[in-house]
Amino acid sequence: MLGIIYCLLAILIGKEVAGMFFVSGNRNKSTRTNQFWILASGALGTGLLIFGWITYMISWAASALGAEKPLIYGNLAVMAGAAVFLALLYGRRYRKENSILSEYEQALIHDKKQFRKELILLVILAIFLTWIMFYVFYIKDGVLYSGYTVYGDYAPHTAMMRSFSLGNNFPTQYPHFGGQDVKYHFMFQFLVGNLEFLGLRLDFAYNIVSILALLAFLMMLYNLALRITGSFAASVMTIVFFFFRSALTFFHFVLEHLQAGDLMETFRNNMNFIGYTPNENWGLWNFNVYLNQRHLAFGLLIVTLALWMFLDWVDAGCAHEEKDWNWLTGRIFSREAWKSRNLENALMAGMMLGLTSFWNGAAVIGGLLILFGFAAFSDGKLDYLVTAIAAVVFAELQAKVFIWGDAVSTSFYWGFLAEDKSLHGVLWFLLQMSGVFFLGALVLLYFLKDRRQRVLLTSFLFPLIFAFCISLTPDIAVNQKYIMISYAFVAMFWGWAFVKLFQKGIWRKLAAVVLAICLTITGIYDFVIIVRDNGPGRRVSVNLNSALTDWLAENLTSEDLILTPEYSINEVTMAGVMMYMGWPYYAWSAGYDTYRRADIAKTIYNSTDENTVKKLVKQEKITYILFEDGMTFEETECREDTIAEAFRLVYQSEDGRIRIYET
Repeated sequence: MLGIIYCLLAILIGKEVAGMFFVSGNRNKSTRTNQFWILASGALGTGLLIFGWITYMISWAASALGAEKPLIYGNLAVMAGAAVFLALLYGRRYRKENSILSEYEQALIHDKKQFRKELILLVILAIFLTWIMFYVFYIKDGVLYSGYTVYGDYAPHTAMMRSFSLGNNFPTQYPHFGGQDVKYHFMFQFLVGNLEFLGLRLDFAYNIVSILALLAFLMMLYNLALRITGSFAASVMTIVFFFFRSALTFFHFVLEHLQAGDLMETFRNNMNFIGYTPNENWGLWNFNVYLNQRHLAFGLLIVTLALWMFLDWVDAGCAHEEKDWNWLTGRIFSREAWKSRNLENALMAGMMLGLTSFWNGAAVIGGLLILFGFAAFSDGKLDYLVTAIAAVVFAELQAKVFIWGDAVSTSFYWGFLAEDKSLHGVLWFLLQMSGVFFLGALVLLYFLKDRRQRVLLTSFLFPLIFAFCISLTPDIAVNQKYIMISYAFVAMFWGWAFVKLFQKGIWRKLAAVVLAICLTITGIYDFVIIVRDNGPGRRVSVNLNSALTDWLAENLTSEDLILTPEYSINEVTMAGVMMYMGWPYYAWSAGYDTYRRADIAKTIYNSTDENTVKKLVKQEKITYILFEDGMTFEETECREDTIAEAFRLVYQSEDGRIRIYET
C-alpha cells in the first residue's frame, strides 16, 4: 500500500512540474492534440524522476549518518513533504479558483470524439503490456520466474533492486562486481527496490513501473506522430511499427528452409530468435529489448517530453517563408535563429534530461542527438544550448559522484557490428538488419513536401548515425540502443507513408498492405518466439524463500565482498550482496576490469598454498568465500581444501551443497 501511495504522490508532484513546460504545442488547429495525455505522461515521468532522486539522496545521507535502514528516512521525508506541499497548494488553489485543478488542467481535452478513440487505444495497450510484462517476469508460490529471453538482463537488475530493498547499498556499488564504483545507470532499479521496500512484491513493483513507463512513452509517441502527421491512423500505425520490426531476416529464413524442405516443421518447433547478422539472434532489434531493458522506456519518456516541448521551436524555424539556401542561412545568421524563446523551460528540460542520465544514459545521449538536429533548423538556438549545457552538467555531476575516473571512453568506431566495414558492407548490413526501414527513410525524405517533416525525419536519424560511428563502451553491441531510439521515432513517417498509400486507389491500397507486411513480418515472428521462449518450461526459477538468501541478507552488508562462482541469477544474487565477480559479461560491458578479477578468483579457488590464498583475499578485501559442490570457475575445476584450511566455515546449506567461509 505504501508503494502505491508513493507512486501516486510522485505523479501528483510531477503534474505540477510538468505543467510548467510540457503543455505546449497545438499551434496548428487542424492537428490539435488532447493535452491530457501530455500532462499525464509528463506527470508520471517527471514525478518518478524527482521522487526517485530526492529519496535516494536523503537515504544516502541517512546511511552516512549511521542508519541501518536509510530508506525509511528517505521515504518518510519525501512522502510527508509531498503531502504537506500538495495540501497547501490545493488549499490555496481551491480558495482562489474554487477548484484544486489549475486553469489549464480544466481544458486538456480538445476533441472528445478523438479522446474516446485514444482511450480505447490506451486500454488495449495497457492490457497487452500488463499481460506480456507479467508473462516474462512473475512470482508464484514464493518462486520468481524469468523467461529465457529476458533473464540475462534481469540478473544484474534484480540484484541491484535487492541491494536496496534488502540491503544498504550506499554509496552504491554494482552487485555483480562489488567493491567498486557503479558505472551502470541504476536509478530505475533503485526505484523498483524502494517500492519493494515499501511493501510491493518484487514482480508487482518491477512490472507496474515498467508498464506505466512504456505506456506513457507510447502515448507520447502517438501524440508526437499525431502532431507531425496530422493523422490518427498514421499515429496508430506508428505504434504497430514500433512493436514489430522491419528486416530481411524473415524472408531469408523462409527461403533457406524452403530450399531445405523443412519450413513448416521449423515454424512449429523453432524456439530461438532468427538472425543472419552478428548478434541478431540475441533479439537485439525486436520488442524483447523493451522487455529486458525496461529502464530504456523510462528514459525515452523523458526524452520524448523534451522533444514535444521543442517542437514549438522547430515550428517557428520552419514557418519562415524563405526558400532553400535563403531559409538555411536564415537559420544561422538571423536574430530569430538565436534569440531565446523560453529560457526557463529550456533550463528545466536540460535539468530533467541530465537527471535521467543514471536512469538510462543511452536515452539521454540519443535525445540530445535528436535535439541537435532540431536546433540546426530551429529558431531559438540559445535555448537548445542552455538545455544541452544543463543536461551535460547534471550528468557530469552524477558521474563524478558515482564513477571513479572517466564515465565513458569515447572512440571512433566505424561500421557498428557490420563484418564488412566498407561503405557497401555497412549499407548491406543495415538493409539486412532493418529491411527498407532506414534506407527507405531516405526515399521518404524526397516525397515529404512539408519542410518541418523533412527536418524532423533527418533529426531522428542522428542516433542511428552515431551508432555506426562512435563507441562509448568496450562492447560495441550496446550501441543498438541508439538504433532502437531512431527506429521508434522514424516509425512515425512509415505510419504516414502507409496511410498516404492506403488513401488512394486499389493498387496503392495493395501496395500499402505489402509495405506493412514487409515492415512487420520479421517482428511478428520475433514476437511468436518471445511468447514461445518465455512459456512453460522456458523460464529460470529462483526460490525467494531460500534459507541461503535469508542468511546472506541478514549477515552480509554492502561493505562485505563475497567470492562466488560466476553466478547470473540465483538465490545468492537475489540477496542483493556484493559479489567479487558474478557473470562477467555484465561487468565487462559496463567497463569493469573483469579479466584481472577472473585470474585472481581462479587462483583462490585452485591454489594449494594457504598463504597465497590468504594474501589474495586480504588484498582484494574479500570477506566471504562461497563454495558449491562440483563448481568450476572460467571452465576450471575448483578445490575447497585450501580454503577450508585457511578460513572458518560459517554457513552450510541444508542439502550440504553450498558452504560459505568467513575470511
